[in-house]
Amino acid sequence: MSTLPATSQHAVVTIPTLSARAVLPWLAFAGLLMLVAMYFISAEQGATSLLSGTAVHEWVHDGRHLLGFPCH
Repeated sequence: MSTLPATSQHAVVTIPTLSARAVLPWLAFAGLLMLVAMYFISAEQGATSLLSGTAVHEWVHDGRHLLGFPCH
């Protein structure tokens, strides 16, 4: 049976701080990517599409159903 020393040393954990100025551009970029992804998943159906044909619609077809978008 081992015994603990009378004085135990605790490791000091420092948590880095993030300023809003450093994080805000990354949040804006992530938000823009999400909006572009939502456009291609929800609105890109062929009638008013940015890309001709139905290729994008077929690529995201199952994802549309999982997110609850009707497409037929």
